[in-house]
Amino acid sequence: MHDPFSIEGKVTIVTGGGTGIGVAIARAFAARGAPVLIASRNAAHLEPVRDRIRADGGRCEMKVIDVRDAAQCEAMVAEAIAHFGRVDVLVNNHGASIASPSLDLSPNGWKAVLEINLSGTFFASRAAARQMIPQGGGAIINLSSVAGVLGAATMAPYGASKAGIINLTLSHAAEWGAHGIRVNCIAPGPIDTEGAALRTWPNPKVREAVIRSRALGRFGTIEEVAWPCVFLASDAASYITGAVLMVDGGSAPRYRVD
Repeated sequence: MHDPFSIEGKVTIVTGGGTGIGVAIARAFAARGAPVLIASRNAAHLEPVRDRIRADGGRCEMKVIDVRDAAQCEAMVAEAIAHFGRVDVLVNNHGASIASPSLDLSPNGWKAVLEINLSGTFFASRAAARQMIPQGGGAIINLSSVAGVLGAATMAPYGASKAGIINLTLSHAAEWGAHGIRVNCIAPGPIDTEGAALRTWPNPKVREAVIRSRALGRFGTIEEVAWPCVFLASDAASYITGAVLMVDGGSAPRYRVD
């Protein structure tokens, strides 16, 4: 009996696969039988993730790339094909941010975040789509952020780029749907990762304020972002495209009964 929630055998590329949420995504896919290629700019981040997945019985390869370079994104897809023969899923998880008041932000800071987050998502998606179209389809999952919906004070390029990813998701869903490619977006809220903690909630007072702002009254985990990616890659989501899934613990402040 066919299990529509299965992703077994679906060849998956995860960008930003060496740290944080990307690690959880790669491990979640590999644990469910998906051959995985992880990619980022830092081999030292990728190698232990690859080795851990292999030790756990999964199939995993790695590729060092800079998503700002379109040719390197094409090479990433070619690497997955060389190892696994096809590409069924792309998870655009890479990202960068700079915390700075807009009045003090340098032109290079603005450009760097936009190029990594938005241009990188475009280049990687295009490279994957060029392979998925002759295959008859596939799934692309973009990682945005609640900052792309609500804005982000002192993180303007991050918020703007994440908003651009949402629009890019809608555009590619419309453009590539006829080829059987589904394009969806996940917008995480406060996920408790080391990188986010340093930038966004650097002290107990801020952490408590963030917790109070969530209907569920807590931070999310990296696995709670990975699991929706698994769903969106599966046949259970076969009629879902152009969707933006908020994974944010509920944006309404929690009603307290104590």
